[in-house]
Amino acid sequence: MAEFHIRNRPIGPNEPTFVIAEAGSNHNGDLELAKELIDRAADAGADAVKFQTFRAEDMYVEDSGDVEYLEDERPIYEIIKDMEMPYEWIPELHGYCHEQGVEFLSTPFDERSAKELDEYVPAWKVASYTSSHIPFLEHLAGTDKPIIMSTGAHELSEVAESVSALRDVGVSDLVVLQCVAAYPTPISEINVRVIETLQDEFDVLSGLSDHTLDPVTAPSAAVALGASVVEKHITLDKSMEGPDHQFALEPDELNRMISAIRDTEQVLGSREKRVIGVEKELYEKARRAIHAICDIEAGETISSEDIKVLRPGEKEAGLDPKFYDEIVGETAGRDIETGNGIQWDDIRE
Repeated sequence: MAEFHIRNRPIGPNEPTFVIAEAGSNHNGDLELAKELIDRAADAGADAVKFQTFRAEDMYVEDSGDVEYLEDERPIYEIIKDMEMPYEWIPELHGYCHEQGVEFLSTPFDERSAKELDEYVPAWKVASYTSSHIPFLEHLAGTDKPIIMSTGAHELSEVAESVSALRDVGVSDLVVLQCVAAYPTPISEINVRVIETLQDEFDVLSGLSDHTLDPVTAPSAAVALGASVVEKHITLDKSMEGPDHQFALEPDELNRMISAIRDTEQVLGSREKRVIGVEKELYEKARRAIHAICDIEAGETISSEDIKVLRPGEKEAGLDPKFYDEIVGETAGRDIETGNGIQWDDIRE
């Protein structure tokens, strides 16, 4: 799983998790609202803010009917049409993101939108429903940018086809995200362990695009399983009108999520098992060692009644407990005071 960079930010299993705050279409057609979403994401410590760039005519057939989960009686084509982000916003949102210290990303759903975005995004985020659109994947690959691809509503065999297609056209900077296409996703269905499956099956960086309502559990679990990228929808207020607000995180929840991700990274630490600095005092004072529990005179045979395995505290620690049986029966080479640690120099050979 080779590391790579999204602009100056390293992406990889040994790097901090790249957190994408998915603004999506929760700007509700208001540029100032879009900027406020960027502000809140930057305040929370997100690495990138991602929007969605599409045109209804390039996404749905015009008479495509409705979609039940949106709880909107309008045809899906009409809903999507109302959610379109003006292309004219792209340079301004890009610049504003950089002013706030976060990367600008936007998911293109068609070649025309990708062309409008190409100059402004350092990587491509592929939506779940586009991940099996191999001609489009090949189109994005031709721009020589890293690709982050969600996999909701796809079987593992279909993901394999997409990964293979990308690699066949030279894409090596790739992250594949576990995603469940349910809005919201029940926490019992998020199946974060798929992150490990993606890593094992494809030798690829992996992560999570999460639509659960809980801001902490799934993202933290994903990081613990090796996620290089975590993505979550954001909103200023869940009660706002629009299809994606209700399952998105409000600013305080986004703060909690990113804090939990960073705490999880610290908790995980490294695989190296060793005595570390914060353990120094108790390493010296609390590890058990062999100590005299009475005065022992030189020439006396040391018995089990004379010594005990104890914590030394401020005393100089004696020999490790593993030498206990070797000490019993030996002759004291000098006087040993009660409480002193038994050393090899205390024993007459």
